[in-house]
Amino acid sequence: MPATPHLRSRRPLRSVLLALVAALLPLVAATVLTAPAAAADEPTRGSAPGLARKGAVPAAALTEVTNFGTNPSNLRMYLYVPESVTPKPAVVVAVHWCTGSGPDMYNGTEYDTLADRYGFIVLYPSVTRSSKCFDVSSPQALRRGGGSDPVGVKSMIDWVTRTYDADTGRVFATGISSGAMMTNVLLGDYPDVFAAGAAFSGVPFGCFATTDGSEWNSACSGGTVTRTAKEWGDLARGAYPGYTGPRPRMQIWHGTEDDVLRYPNFGEQIKQWTNVQGVSQTPTSTDTPQSGWTRTRYGGTGDRAPVEAISLQGVGHNLYAQGMASRVLTFFGLDGSGPAPQPQPGACRVRASVNAWNTGLTASVTLTNTGTTTVNGWKLGFTLPAGQAVTGGWGATYAPSSGSVTATNVSYNGTIAPGASVSFGYQASHTGNSAAPAAFTLNGTACAAG
Repeated sequence: MPATPHLRSRRPLRSVLLALVAALLPLVAATVLTAPAAAADEPTRGSAPGLARKGAVPAAALTEVTNFGTNPSNLRMYLYVPESVTPKPAVVVAVHWCTGSGPDMYNGTEYDTLADRYGFIVLYPSVTRSSKCFDVSSPQALRRGGGSDPVGVKSMIDWVTRTYDADTGRVFATGISSGAMMTNVLLGDYPDVFAAGAAFSGVPFGCFATTDGSEWNSACSGGTVTRTAKEWGDLARGAYPGYTGPRPRMQIWHGTEDDVLRYPNFGEQIKQWTNVQGVSQTPTSTDTPQSGWTRTRYGGTGDRAPVEAISLQGVGHNLYAQGMASRVLTFFGLDGSGPAPQPQPGACRVRASVNAWNTGLTASVTLTNTGTTTVNGWKLGFTLPAGQAVTGGWGATYAPSSGSVTATNVSYNGTIAPGASVSFGYQASHTGNSAAPAAFTLNGTACAAG
């Protein structure tokens, strides 16, 4: 079975030490990587007040947690909790590649050092089957609560949220290769659990499905499985029939020269997740954040658009490189202080009007919650026409002053009941184009205009 090559560790000293003690690893695993039953009941060292509770693990060390809950496929659970873990922390589930492990994912990515900076918790599931690939093929894996790996991962998340009083609205998944495929599966099986995902070299939910017990689907890996956007969307929605709540946002990464999971899978994932999000397959923005990269965003133009896709020209399957995790955190909304709002259930409508003069204007904006669930905290994203810059405002705070602007609720208008509206506005200078913004996103989800 093709497998992702091991990633070069960003910790040369750790890699050397691991190589030196490889022969002793079975003897020392219990003390280095495993939390024995007694240790699992010790308080977290160096954590924030209130987190020293029964079941917490040592801070700033990769620790194995056992007996975490229902685990039909015998996964192992590794956890990294930073010294400066925040109250009600976010949780990032980092999923390894074929032939890898949770500790390999820890060593090969920088999520733990980013957790040290931003205070979230990192969960590393680890496969024990011989292939060390996650199950993204069986009928059990492709339905909510069906058994196999997704159920074990959900149990790990439940353990973390119970133990650390983590924010259940800020649980995220990211993975590489087999882990990217599992990221797609987790977001399909548990749309009510995950706020967003980031998949590096993966395939759509359901693409790898088999019925003969095989873990590998050559047609999917070869990029020959194509479906309409609705067909892909129906596959993902079918994992949790009857669910009508908000769906996770998705960030998709793929190299054009991927020879393990071929590049057409990139476009098929875009089809699937734009359909799941209910947004157009036509990009709302396209840019080049780095040489050889093409980034397209769908349903919004900001850093937390409903779907974001990055194509890497001339890059093969093993595309993950240091620095990409920071871009993942930006998409997740975890690279700043305080919780970032997540997509809200339901829909929205925005009406904007402008009163302009020679070099200035005032804009009035009305945001209506057309959904069935109350919006608690909002950020309205829009792009100002070229030459405009916000100079002041009311009913919201605005940043930055030009380009892709985000209006954030103030203390008295952050709650919008179903059918209710809030009004606010801003003053801006202009150099000739005094038009109102043409498109808006509410907490990353596109709004209707008018």
